[in-house]
This record gives sequence, structure tokens and C-alpha cells, in this order.
Amino acid sequence: MAEEEKPKKMSMMVIIILIVVGLILAGGISYLIATRVVSDQTVEKKNSQHEPGQFIKLGDAKDGLILNIGGVNSGRYLKIGVIVELKPGKNTATKEGKTLSPEEIKILDTAVYVLRSQKIEDFDPTKQEQLKEMLKNEINTTLGEERVYDIYITNFVLQ
Repeated sequence: MAEEEKPKKMSMMVIIILIVVGLILAGGISYLIATRVVSDQTVEKKNSQHEPGQFIKLGDAKDGLILNIGGVNSGRYLKIGVIVELKPGKNTATKEGKTLSPEEIKILDTAVYVLRSQKIEDFDPTKQEQLKEMLKNEINTTLGEERVYDIYITNFVLQ
């Protein structure tokens, strides 16, 4: 009987050693995978950053844009502050005059057109990202190239 207990103890020790080795191996593989995933994500974040752009505030400096939306007889108004971040171009000299550059006029016209063409339901807070993306795409189409980094909505009042 003593001989039968020894193989059982040996087989139990082998099983325990295999479990410990398996756990250490699984932990090492998990650590390796996790560090590679994290390092890949930080590389993607570094690549997604861009050089500072040129900011253009649309509309009045204080109020932004005030638009009649939903048709002439709707009586609905939108007060929205929109800032467009453009890629810096060759001739992006900032000027302090009251006249707008032709590029700014095109951007303003496109933004007003897009905002006025939306339905009241499209101004729902859950659809703000879609509205920003639509503005970005239309402005890029108007300018003829991918110049817009991002659209920022600084205030939004629908009456």
C-alpha cells in the first residue's frame, strides 16, 4: 500500500507543478500582449495629433450665427457659435481688419446653407456629432480639399 500512495503523491505533485507553470506562462503572455496593445495605441494617438491649425469663428464675434431655421413661417431661430479649425495654408496670414477673406466668406456661406437646410429634428443634442461632420464635409467640398481639421460648437440655443 505504501507503494500505491507514492505514485499518487508524485502524480499530484506533477499536476500542481504543471498548473503553476501554466499560470506563470499565461501571465507572461497576457503581459506581453497588453504591453504591445498599449504601445500601439500610444503610437496611434501620436499620429492622430496634428500641427496647430488656424481658427476661424463664424458670424459675429460675440453672438456667432443667428439663423431662421425650419422655413420662413416657422418662427424658429438658432443661435450657434461655430469655430472652424483649418490646416495652416501657405497664405494664412492673420489680419485684423473687418473684411473677411474670400476663404472665410466661402466657409461662412457653406455653414449658413448647411444649418438652414436642416430640419428641426436634426438639431437634437444626440445628433451634434453628425451635424459637425456634415459641416466639415461640406466645407471641405467647398474649399476643394481636406482643409478642415475639426468643427467646434461653442454655444447652441434653439428657440
